[in-house]
Amino acid sequence: MTKNQRRTAPSHASGSSSAERATADGTKRFAERHAARFTDDYFRSFSNIQLLVSSIGQGTYLGECNAEDDRDYAEAAYSALASGISLIDTAINYRCQRSERAVGRALSRAVRENTVARDEVVLCTKGGYIPLDDTPPATREEYQAYVEREYIATGLARPEDIVAGGHCIAPAFLEAQIARSRANLGVETIDVYYVHNPEQQLDAVTPAELSARLRSAFEMLERQCDSGTIAAYGCATWNGLRVTPDTRGHVSLAELVSLARDVCGDRHHFTAVQLPLNLACTEAVRLPTQQLGTHTVPLLEAAAELGVAVVASASLLQGKLARDLPSTVHDALPGFSTDAQRAIAFVRSLPMVTAALVGMKSVRHLHENLAAARRG
Repeated sequence: MTKNQRRTAPSHASGSSSAERATADGTKRFAERHAARFTDDYFRSFSNIQLLVSSIGQGTYLGECNAEDDRDYAEAAYSALASGISLIDTAINYRCQRSERAVGRALSRAVRENTVARDEVVLCTKGGYIPLDDTPPATREEYQAYVEREYIATGLARPEDIVAGGHCIAPAFLEAQIARSRANLGVETIDVYYVHNPEQQLDAVTPAELSARLRSAFEMLERQCDSGTIAAYGCATWNGLRVTPDTRGHVSLAELVSLARDVCGDRHHFTAVQLPLNLACTEAVRLPTQQLGTHTVPLLEAAAELGVAVVASASLLQGKLARDLPSTVHDALPGFSTDAQRAIAFVRSLPMVTAALVGMKSVRHLHENLAAARRG
């Protein structure tokens, strides 16, 4: 994209660039600007919130807590926005809050340089793990002192709210995390806010207690939606949605939706779930893990029935699927030049997958990955 194209691109709708969140008009404008270079199914509807998003999103999980990776992520995020990615996913605990801050710098630059308008970008983050700040503590004792000082002494969490040494979904804790994430990202509104790995709580509490804790969290998140600090919410899981109901750590999608309806009726803002889905982790497609009435079905089928968007994390399994795929995969996914493209194409091909998240802190990898959905 040329300098002149960057200057004029978001001006298609007068005044819309001042919106403080993603909008239907803004995301449609972004899609129209970039659609010619991608396959017809590249931009997809994000559940019931009337947004269009790119079906490849930038993830920001891996990396060191240092300035070099900060610069790489910020440059990759800026280039992603300029190149046709409108969905960026992060979490407050990624890289000691530095991933959120790098994304915030990239978005600020992109809006300032008129590469995108704020209402064209769907910005997602997560809360649940106690985040470190800038650098990890040197010792376990320093970490415990940090948790005591920042969260327990301030009343944001009770000791019994924190499980596994650092996971908390208490409403006051999550509310404070939303405020900090908004500051890190430099935005008024987070478009989708995920409760991060709620199944972690089952290391210490019963399923009934987890339901009670999630209900309290959802009540707070609905208030946050009403106040405009977030636009929608969901749950990002690792194992919870892809293990069977008789397995410790199982999370029921139907119960999550039911909790949201109990809190806010059909007006609820529970919109999306996130889970690993890739060539090696196919449980969401093939394994019956979700109870719907008298039937147990795979997660993607349950999500379709319940009207919840599915975002696939770990599309390349943290780089493990970016190379050395077997020839059978090459045969099944022809027309691509790299294994990373084949792995991304597989995830994008699955029904009900809104977007495939790919960790990207290299501009070169960004363009390689986008070729999985380029025309021609």
